[in-house]
Amino acid sequence: MRLPKRQLAVLEAASATDERTIDDLAAETGLKPETVTGAAFDLRDMGLLSVTERTTETAELTSEGTRYVTARLPETRLCNAAREAGADDDPVPMGQVIGAADLDGHEVDIALANFSRKGFGTIDAGKLSLDPDVDPETDPEAAALAALASNTDEEPDGEADAGGHSLDDDVRDRLASRGLVELIERTTRAVTLTEAGVDALMEGVEAAETVGALTPELLASGEWRDVEFTEYDVAADAPTVNAGRKHVLRATADRVKDVLVGMGFKEMEGPHADADFWINDCLFMPQDHPARTHWDRFGLNVEPMGEIPEALLERVEAAHREGVGPDGDGYHSPWSESFAREVALRGHTTSLSMRYLSGYAGAELEPPQRYFSVEKVYRNDTLDPTHLLEFFQIEGWVMAEDLSVRDLMGTFEEFYRQFGITDIRFKPHYNPYTEPSFELFGEHPETGEEIEIGNSGVFREEVTKPLGIDCDVMAWGLALERLAMLTTGAEDIRDLHGTLADIEFLRNAEVSY
Repeated sequence: MRLPKRQLAVLEAASATDERTIDDLAAETGLKPETVTGAAFDLRDMGLLSVTERTTETAELTSEGTRYVTARLPETRLCNAAREAGADDDPVPMGQVIGAADLDGHEVDIALANFSRKGFGTIDAGKLSLDPDVDPETDPEAAALAALASNTDEEPDGEADAGGHSLDDDVRDRLASRGLVELIERTTRAVTLTEAGVDALMEGVEAAETVGALTPELLASGEWRDVEFTEYDVAADAPTVNAGRKHVLRATADRVKDVLVGMGFKEMEGPHADADFWINDCLFMPQDHPARTHWDRFGLNVEPMGEIPEALLERVEAAHREGVGPDGDGYHSPWSESFAREVALRGHTTSLSMRYLSGYAGAELEPPQRYFSVEKVYRNDTLDPTHLLEFFQIEGWVMAEDLSVRDLMGTFEEFYRQFGITDIRFKPHYNPYTEPSFELFGEHPETGEEIEIGNSGVFREEVTKPLGIDCDVMAWGLALERLAMLTTGAEDIRDLHGTLADIEFLRNAEVSY
């Protein structure tokens, strides 16, 4: 029998009595693991080897988990600080304990949540009480992290980690949900000589000279006619190659642009930092509205914007103070030109719509007109699975005579149908700048949860008249990230971009077409 050198080396290194793993064979033969795997499958198909597979799940510390091994878990530090403050005798102000525990940023929320979950004590009316019998040093989660870091087996039962340790299933899953360990699934293959393999070795096997590639030299010399080519197993495992690819959000944004251009829209462009006049005042948002405070907006410490058309400024101010038309009443609240000229990061891309509808951006304004943008906006929101401090908004408006809510709803149904989404639901809503108004909701494909995906309506006269528009304008702001959640199945917006992005998810996610 004649075999290629790699197959012969694997056959000779295998045992009839002991299983040898691919890594063992690779170390003994000096071949790459993927080469050994391919040879093993070839020999298996010839009946000379048997190949077994075992799948195991291992746990490895993340960077955050590694940090807490040294710095200790936030809830442990909070517990120790509470004991030093005497919270095991009488309740202590929570702020005092948090300061003593040296907790930074998000660690405060982590500490408070797990302090209560683990039964270390209670928090009531801003004061913290500690269970006098609690001992954070016996916490199984902290012990598991230490075991993973020190390569010692401290847990008697459960799944093995990467260092050979065993972890309780519940503890392992909890650490994984907290992002302190990463669960990695590994497949281990082992081979054993069959009777046919033993017989073949006893009878003698010769090494065959094989060629793995047809080279220009072989073609030029004509030697290709006499050589034996290596057989390729297209089903054999191969190393994963992660090539560069377009980010799922960019791919979604490009798809959105294609759809809207196909629906007859033109794209808008404009500054990320703009005057509050364009961001809010033109939208008939009162200057004392909560969304215009420093709690919700990102104001910039730069010179006020001077390039605002004076006539437009006066008409917008009049709309705020007196309203529009014979029945207009305005807000009867303070209005300041200096505040209107202040510069902030835009909280919505409707600032672009105001620039275009006013004619300031040089857009065509003879109805009918359709414009859109897919641009980034900035809001001082609380981070959660559906909110970020910066995200992409799909802005759009249609200007025409005699528009109705039916036109607006039909536009959305056609737009989302292009992404395979046909179950959009509409809910009446209030906006200072549109009437009627409604929010859009879609069902998440994985969780079944109904999530808000946009806001829309028909601009009020208090918005359009100062801009010089005499016909109807229907407009909307949709969330690009939430559209991506519906099309890719992502359950957390932070999986899509940011420091917590799920790289594996991004490598495999596809955009609906």
